[in-house]
Amino acid sequence: MLLAPPSTPPEQASDLLRQRGYAVLDARGTASLAGCSLADLLALNASWDDLAPDQYLKDGGRYRRRRHSSYVVDGVHLEQAPHRAHWQPVEYNALHGGMQRWFEPVQPQVSSSKGWQALLLSLARVASEVKGARPWYVEAHQFRIDTADGIGRPTPEGAHRDGVDLVAVFLVAREGIKGGETRVFEAEGPNGLRFTLAEPWSLLLLDDERVIHESTPIQPTAEGGHRDTLVLTYRAGGFQGG
Repeated sequence: MLLAPPSTPPEQASDLLRQRGYAVLDARGTASLAGCSLADLLALNASWDDLAPDQYLKDGGRYRRRRHSSYVVDGVHLEQAPHRAHWQPVEYNALHGGMQRWFEPVQPQVSSSKGWQALLLSLARVASEVKGARPWYVEAHQFRIDTADGIGRPTPEGAHRDGVDLVAVFLVAREGIKGGETRVFEAEGPNGLRFTLAEPWSLLLLDDERVIHESTPIQPTAEGGHRDTLVLTYRAGGFQGG
């Protein structure tokens, strides 16, 4: 039996991030926060069927596909940055840190869509409410974790922080799998919680300075089992790695 997430109204998301470092929204709450319709978000789902294999997995796995693009949000202005590598320091990603990882970009029709732009702008607003208004350097990652080889690892690096200010993890689809439990822990304390995001476009928001997170491995319950997510990270001052 899946543990239900502790969903909260979208108007309380910023306050909860300040108070405890995380907030969870259901799909309708996500759409309300973004100021778009749930149909606008669901229209993006088909693009997860066209992700390229991740060639950088150091555990030898073939279970991850992804696309990656970068953006800058300054107030209500959203601009896509020139395509760049994804880079993290080893202190935040011991498995894949220190590597220039080049992934195929998010498709232009996705980047220009109403739902996509609404998400990027609305989460920049949340970041400014929590951290103070400033330009935000945003990296967007489309992930598909599959179970073709029997097991898939959403976070092969384990429990971690991302080295940014705000992390948003959207569950886009969950098909024919078991596992994939989300775990959130205080970075400087004993408390934690666990639950499973199952509703398409439900959302976990994280203050990356205050909490550590991970998702447990997935296994198939049917042929073609997979878990699709969108991860948006917001960082002040510039992208990691320049």
